[in-house]
Amino acid sequence: MNILSLILRSSLLVYLIFIPVITQAAVIKVIYSIGEAPNESRFNDVIEILCTALEKSRPQYGDYECLPYTKLVPKKRVLQELESAEHTINVAWNPTSIELEQRFATIRFPLRKGLLGYRVLLINKENQVKFNQIKTSDDLKKISFGQGVDWNDNAIFENHGIKVVQGKYSQLFKMLSANRFDGFPRGIGEILTEYEQNKAENPELMIEKNLLIYYPFPYYFFFNKQDQEIKERVEAGLRIMQKDGSFDAIFNKYYQDAITKLNMKSRRIIRLNNPHLPKDTPINDSKLWHIPTR
Repeated sequence: MNILSLILRSSLLVYLIFIPVITQAAVIKVIYSIGEAPNESRFNDVIEILCTALEKSRPQYGDYECLPYTKLVPKKRVLQELESAEHTINVAWNPTSIELEQRFATIRFPLRKGLLGYRVLLINKENQVKFNQIKTSDDLKKISFGQGVDWNDNAIFENHGIKVVQGKYSQLFKMLSANRFDGFPRGIGEILTEYEQNKAENPELMIEKNLLIYYPFPYYFFFNKQDQEIKERVEAGLRIMQKDGSFDAIFNKYYQDAITKLNMKSRRIIRLNNPHLPKDTPINDSKLWHIPTR
């Protein structure tokens, strides 16, 4: 090999070494829990919001995958998993509290416009007369509510002197039929579907006719504090959705029919305060909330 060939070969090696390496940006994976019971549909709206926010932010942040976790996991364990250093689930949704906002990175954007804080009761048919007498928060102390284990609003009811009977979500409908408690407070977007799904096995149940219980109860996305980029991306997508009307379109798709059928405007409202509501809750930003009387 002559000197010229050696020089050319050496130059080629140097050139190859210093060619900029072009790598494809990593596709972000956002993994969420599918719930704690088979075929749950009560979080479909939140899942659609999450995936739409990721899509809306694609031009700025790039490709993504919005994927369900493969196992059924109780809510308490979802939050424990999310908080761990080696977490697989990297987003959760939950009613907010001071404790949760300390543990997680939080987007203070109420995913259901605060509608989850408006509660209509599933009751036993024989008890409608009893509920006709409920006029004030003090009257609620005379009855008991069924709730899931460790649900955030258990403390709200107990703070107002209302007895709470806790059980597994899937068992609460049978417990109500058996008069283990007087009422099962459900969100506006939950109660119609749950009633239809459970009335065949529990024909004693009905939707209470007159009451609407309200407490400020915003439902947020929560993230591990290590995942600031995911949190910022989802928040950017939510703000785009708020501006272009796609957030309201999803809200109306899932809730407008229930708002009308449950006749929210005509129900007797009993208001409860939420002692665990963080001080930074954007309660005065009217664009974020649904107000039945508006």
